[in-house]
Amino acid sequence: MKNHSLLPFLGLVFFFTLVSKSTAQDMELPYHQIPDYAEEYTPGNVVARMIDGLGYRFYWATEGLTQKDLDYKPSEDGRTAMETLQHICGMSYTILNAPSATPNVRQDLSGFSFEELRQKTLENLKAASEASSGKSSDDMASFKIIFQRSDQQTELPFWNMLNGMLSDCIYHTGQIVLMRRASGNPQNPNVNVLMGKTRE
Repeated sequence: MKNHSLLPFLGLVFFFTLVSKSTAQDMELPYHQIPDYAEEYTPGNVVARMIDGLGYRFYWATEGLTQKDLDYKPSEDGRTAMETLQHICGMSYTILNAPSATPNVRQDLSGFSFEELRQKTLENLKAASEASSGKSSDDMASFKIIFQRSDQQTELPFWNMLNGMLSDCIYHTGQIVLMRRASGNPQNPNVNVLMGKTRE
């Protein structure tokens, strides 16, 4: 009888161990909060801060999404939240590749799980921020968007990244926030995008 009386207690211990492990893994991902800002307003630091702001928004827009949320789409011909996440992840590779002028080759992200998409997007954004941080105007002149299609390359200056992929990722992250609210799972109300910290 004594052993049986321990079962509920052991079950609770196991449950909280799993929750703690999951929370710890989530905390290891970049952008649980926005990093401290740089001391100087260099061109590279400003771009890095924009990427960091996106990373923080994306982290919390995607935190705690369920399968119901991922399957949600606002209209019959619209993208699901999962398809929107694939789109954001694809653009995060382009953002990452620009500082090194690495050509972008079309990728199929349909086989990625939600967890893989989320982790890869956050890691790509963090790496892109670090690659931009501290860079001067001369440094950033070498940043390029290059699309590789078979033997053909299309090259654009980094200016197009600002109004293109970077702005587009912020736009689509907002869509994720809207869609998860519509599917009954709103974003954590303690998210503070101005301060870049979330009250726990």
